[in-house]
Amino acid sequence: MDMAPTSPPDGEPRWLDDDEQRTWLAYLQATTLLEDHLDRQLQRDAGMPHIYYGLLVQLSVAPRRRLRMTELARNTKITRSRLSHAIARLEKNGWVRREDCPSDKRGQFAILTDDGYEVLRRTAPGHVTAVRQALFDRLSPQQQKSLGEIMVIVAEGLQPKEAGADLPWLR
Repeated sequence: MDMAPTSPPDGEPRWLDDDEQRTWLAYLQATTLLEDHLDRQLQRDAGMPHIYYGLLVQLSVAPRRRLRMTELARNTKITRSRLSHAIARLEKNGWVRREDCPSDKRGQFAILTDDGYEVLRRTAPGHVTAVRQALFDRLSPQQQKSLGEIMVIVAEGLQPKEAGADLPWLR
């Protein structure tokens, strides 16, 4: 259900009121600080940025620890170019390897290696502690539930449904 009011008839934007502006600025500050906090923790503990950790997690839960590169880009919401660069770095570390797709000459799989899985296994406890301390321990159970519901609404509202949508992870 779309509850967003339309723009005023004169074409003037619906500016944020004071409460909305405070909420928006708090959101921007919190998400920037949270991402920085998680990046620093992962750099310290595993020598990798948060985005690389997310790629390893996606591969670790995939069947046979492998995904098509296009699916990995879609799941992580990053451009194929950025994904290719990240996978190259992970390959250099020996944590991921690529394999050509036998059914599609242009396609490739990213595969989590045993070394990559071990890095993820060693890093996960510190990462979940950082996430818990930075976010969940600060919220009541009801606030956690509300945050989850809000994020689902926002994500679903922003996820294009039409075929051929201009999506960064398809570029």
